[in-house]
Amino acid sequence: MPTAAVTGATSYTGRFIADRLLSAGWSLVNLTRRPRVGDLAPPGMRDVLFPAPDGGLARALEGVEVLYVTHWIRFERGPLTYDWAVDTIRRLLESARSASVRRVVYVSVINASHDAPTAYFRAKARAEDVVRALAPSHTVVRPTVTFGPGDILVNNLAWTLRRFPVFAIPGDGRYPIQPVHVDDIARLAVEAGAGTTDVVVDAGGPETFAFEAFVRVVRGAVGSRSLLVRAPVPLALAGAAVIGSLVRDVVLRRDEIAELEAGLMVSRAPPLGTIRFSAWVREHADELGRRWSNELDRHYR
Repeated sequence: MPTAAVTGATSYTGRFIADRLLSAGWSLVNLTRRPRVGDLAPPGMRDVLFPAPDGGLARALEGVEVLYVTHWIRFERGPLTYDWAVDTIRRLLESARSASVRRVVYVSVINASHDAPTAYFRAKARAEDVVRALAPSHTVVRPTVTFGPGDILVNNLAWTLRRFPVFAIPGDGRYPIQPVHVDDIARLAVEAGAGTTDVVVDAGGPETFAFEAFVRVVRGAVGSRSLLVRAPVPLALAGAAVIGSLVRDVVLRRDEIAELEAGLMVSRAPPLGTIRFSAWVREHADELGRRWSNELDRHYR
């Protein structure tokens, strides 16, 4: 039985990767901040604390053939900075190298580059550099905007549209967005794990929307009557801050609007995703937005 390691195999993208690997007969090492006690891990999966003390990761990765790295943070908060995230990946890759892991698959972001307009995309480019420098063989998978069961973006968009009479579209709303289903990302990542060449793969969905049209798809699916209005970015951010104070979460950041307006959330390559956002939202409309998905609770608190 071959063995793979996945960062956050019980979190979001990592969970879909883990499900595919377990179904294919792999044994898994789950690198997690919250190891489970006793027999709570599913058959074939072993939890290991991550980040771990020096030496612990190398021992845990002994016998692992493929390492899937999904570790990242959406924004900086307290000690959790982009520098910390890049350094954590560096230490993980050094441990993988010591353990003779054959291949690394790193889940990055579309259009990561050192001259990107936001720190998030620049830091992702630095993390990719670490993978290229330390992994003996690797694939970098670059998703666009992820959606799927249990996601934060689409669920919270639906939550807002269900509850507020007005929804502010930042700016002109014409900037493009290309959603890709999390299971399409997982499929591409697992396929990449079987490869032997160093490559970068764009993971984009089959549909691209102007952002306002993207919101309208969700609005129509959940039966919202919320009025969509275009608003200056500062006003839209102020509205998001009000919602954030109600739900005790970070709703929207200026950098995220800048990334959209710069066209960073679309791929220039042919789409490799197959699950259509418009169809998926209609199929799952009844469950979308019933509860707020809290980013701070999930990843920071």
